[in-house]
Amino acid sequence: MTNAEHALQYVTDGAAIGLGTGRAAEAFLRALADRVRSGFRVRGVPTSRASESLARSFGIPLVSLEDALPLDLAVDGADEVAPNLDLIKGWGRALIRERIVASAAKRFVVLVGPEHVKEKLVRRLGERGKLPVEVVPFALPLVQRRLADMGLPAEPFLDGGSHFLSDNGNHILDARVGPIDDPAALDRAIRDIPGVVGTGLFLGVADVVLIEDGGKVEVRERKRS
Repeated sequence: MTNAEHALQYVTDGAAIGLGTGRAAEAFLRALADRVRSGFRVRGVPTSRASESLARSFGIPLVSLEDALPLDLAVDGADEVAPNLDLIKGWGRALIRERIVASAAKRFVVLVGPEHVKEKLVRRLGERGKLPVEVVPFALPLVQRRLADMGLPAEPFLDGGSHFLSDNGNHILDARVGPIDDPAALDRAIRDIPGVVGTGLFLGVADVVLIEDGGKVEVRERKRS
């Protein structure tokens, strides 16, 4: 069983599901589509135009976030997973919509596939060296300067030589980071910069992480007080 197939165990008939973006999310979409073709009823809310297009091609029914609230479940990948299940996301450039959908869900399930398990399971967030920051276009030079002043040099993510535009019409800065001592403090400091829409730090959000490695799926669940 793959982690995408395992994630289906959290899906109930008639559920409203947040559909993530990226390779792990695509594997879940394929598994979910098989379930839909067998008569399972779901309503999907995609986190990007890419996942929307893919879901439609697979025949997964889609609705707006407004029509689906509260979501029963959201399923997505991650770029880093700390031992306490805090995450860095956004390398797939859909971080703000992913955050909104994850926050709207009663349960957020994260998939880590076998091809990247050693890279993505980190001791401290930031070990892979990159933190995406979504920025209003007008504020890009200010945010870039402020990040540099914080010791976080950042470069705009480019698409064909031009500044990439997110589905929200914003730019993405990739801030260079090392292992982060206090992710919550760093997240607050960056979001306090005028023009920052959000960061790739997803703290206290994931409920379950499914790690596929060596043909087995390890289940890690967040301990809630």
